[in-house]
Amino acid sequence: MNITPAYLKQGDKIAIAATARKISREEIQTAIDIFTTWGLEVVIDENLFETENQFAGSDEIRTKNLQRFLDDETIKAIICARGGYGTVRIIDQLNFSSLQLNPKWIIGYSDITVLHSHIHTHVNMQTLHATMPINMQLQNADEESILSLKKTLFGESISYTFSHHILNKIGEVKAELIGGNLSVLYSLLGSNSDIDTKNKILFLEDLDEHLYHIDRMMMNLKRNRKLNNLAGLIVGGMSDMKDNAVPFGKSAEEIIYHHTKDFNYPICFGFAAGHEKKNLALKFGAEVLLSVNEKHSQLTF
Repeated sequence: MNITPAYLKQGDKIAIAATARKISREEIQTAIDIFTTWGLEVVIDENLFETENQFAGSDEIRTKNLQRFLDDETIKAIICARGGYGTVRIIDQLNFSSLQLNPKWIIGYSDITVLHSHIHTHVNMQTLHATMPINMQLQNADEESILSLKKTLFGESISYTFSHHILNKIGEVKAELIGGNLSVLYSLLGSNSDIDTKNKILFLEDLDEHLYHIDRMMMNLKRNRKLNNLAGLIVGGMSDMKDNAVPFGKSAEEIIYHHTKDFNYPICFGFAAGHEKKNLALKFGAEVLLSVNEKHSQLTF
């Protein structure tokens, strides 16, 4: 059973970290304001707004900043400012021993899948796949996504019901939820941050990939036996997919279905999480009930 960090209460401290792409104060100010209205004290490092090309400062700076928050017992949650690319460049320099002694919520999606996967493998602690400060600006904020983050962080019970998809595979299962961004999970295969998918519900989402690459990544997961012993599969946003001049012939969802349809577990498509405006919070490492029927799908924590 994975460790569940303490749920937040008013007066707790939440830190904003940048493990990947650079961020500005203006881009996170709305998130700071929102967290403050929740009764939380927001902590940021003085180097949060450093830049090195596309990164939020050098690998050393990003490592030091996140390590500080991991080690600080007064910080009850760490939310990553944004994704992009760069978390994998610092993962092996981080020490997670203090996280085992003082569990706290680690929050984010996309490139933050590196943290979800590594922590799941080495710390056995629940983490939170959810919207980030970059998505909370007035021009792109989704209230339901932000509310799902708040409810989850403050320990409210969560259940999602979403529409039936023609490719769904009927069934019901109760198991641990893991996963994240398909491209990132693919890149971690065989590494120290790889995850064990056996008897677990796998969530997948992705953005801006060529369809043939979705097929290549699914082939790799399949050949590495990451798909054959799942308890279930949830597919979120497959956003802004690209094709070649000669079409691949299948959508991203159809590609995923093709590689999983012969396995004996429930599969559902169209869950509102990933690189879409609506990005509902998911507790990775938590036991969930997935129910897929002819009318709708339901995910209950």
